[in-house]
Amino acid sequence: MADLPTHTIVFEILTRLPAKDVGRSKSVCKQWYALLSTQDFVRIHCSRSVVSSNQRVLLIDDLTCSVRPIISNNNDYGPSSIVTFPFHHQNNDVSILSHLNGLLCVCLNHTYELLLWNPTTTAFKRLSTPDSHGFYINNLDAIGLYVDADDDYKVLHIKRRSGVLGVYVYSREVDSWRNIPFITRQEYLSPHFNWSAGTFCGGTLYFTVCECWIGGTNVVICFDVNSEQFKEISFPPVPSNGMVQGVLVNVKNVLHMFASTGMFEMTIDLWTLQGDYWINVLSCPPTPPDIIVIVVRYNTLCDKW
Repeated sequence: MADLPTHTIVFEILTRLPAKDVGRSKSVCKQWYALLSTQDFVRIHCSRSVVSSNQRVLLIDDLTCSVRPIISNNNDYGPSSIVTFPFHHQNNDVSILSHLNGLLCVCLNHTYELLLWNPTTTAFKRLSTPDSHGFYINNLDAIGLYVDADDDYKVLHIKRRSGVLGVYVYSREVDSWRNIPFITRQEYLSPHFNWSAGTFCGGTLYFTVCECWIGGTNVVICFDVNSEQFKEISFPPVPSNGMVQGVLVNVKNVLHMFASTGMFEMTIDLWTLQGDYWINVLSCPPTPPDIIVIVVRYNTLCDKW
């Protein structure tokens, strides 16, 4: 080991370790701390962690938080380990809004504050400011966590307040919020539309935007994280004879959507995005609504369909 170059040890060996072991390795020396803190190391480590044997699920229940490994061959969970919240919270207080590379954007429900939180290192950052940035209201706001071309982790916050829209970006590197223009149809800002959380894939944040009644408008809003421009693409061509919902999933940097429609029985279709068009991958027979979440869970446990 002593004869190996430091670069080989860090990028060929340490990138294959669990995150907790990487955190311990930072205390070896200043050089290792600097190298293990670079975005290049984080990117490689995350890419090597996306295998079925490394998958974990974070469970929040009342006042406790635990992490359990996913056993992919039988779609079950392994033994749990307790994660201690590093910030003050109340019962049923922490909601996960978005996640990326092990970093979570969460909301404290009793104060509406937004936080960035790394459960592995326990580091966290409050995003609220005295001028009212960084406060989230459920059913009105939408959040997306992403990383730009400069490897800066950012939060996109779409705020709807009594017909007034605000779109803001938080930069972890600069540690500040700024306003950006929202250029698309203004009716999507109405409370009659439900916005999903943002799903980051291939340099773009994607949101489903669905009107709250049968036969309403359903679209996908795309935010290019480098040009900071919005655009609209069509929703998959699903029947409009019932309530419509789309669940976006990033699989190996390809965007997929589970689109469900219906009332007493739901039809589920799996679509993949190619360019600006949706290609049908799988169609399921009509299904009772209470097992839809199970279908989505079992199909997204691993990194393959």
